[in-house]
Amino acid sequence: MRRHRRLPVLALLSALAACSPGQEAGGTSDSPLTRVPAADRRAAPDLAGTTLDGKPVRLSDYRGKVVVLNMWASWCGPCRAEAPELSRAQRHLSAKGVQVLGVDTDAQRAGGLAFQRDHDLAYPSLHDPDGRRLALLPRGYRPQAVPYTLLIDREGKIAGLCLSTLTEAEVRDITRPLLREKAH
Repeated sequence: MRRHRRLPVLALLSALAACSPGQEAGGTSDSPLTRVPAADRRAAPDLAGTTLDGKPVRLSDYRGKVVVLNMWASWCGPCRAEAPELSRAQRHLSAKGVQVLGVDTDAQRAGGLAFQRDHDLAYPSLHDPDGRRLALLPRGYRPQAVPYTLLIDREGKIAGLCLSTLTEAEVRDITRPLLREKAH
């Protein structure tokens, strides 16, 4: 019961977050991204579970790549608009070392599977209906609404966050500096 009362609030917050301009640390209000300086980055937890297709997946499977970790839900309008953009980004940037990894927050796997099929997602999505895995994220990086995206650097550290939808061009722009960084 409690979860159902939160859904309209999450939908409203999602719409507001997607419509509001982001703020890049030290940047302008035109940017949807908040970057985390390399010296201040915290390790991302090794989120693990099964994809919507039932295959095992772990965030650490992508160590050495820049990961665009996108939280979404099938009922989220901005998520629907963003999904084709992220698929294009995955198709065009995977050879350069970028991996999009979705986190489906739908209560029922069927909703996420339909979304994945309808949008022909080119990336896997971890199913996290109760938010247990997302609760492992460090304080300050836990999503309050969807869509919500974290950038994970090659070393598995949180390098940025985005509280609004992303386009393929924005994914290219925000991953470019991370791809230039050398892993230690």
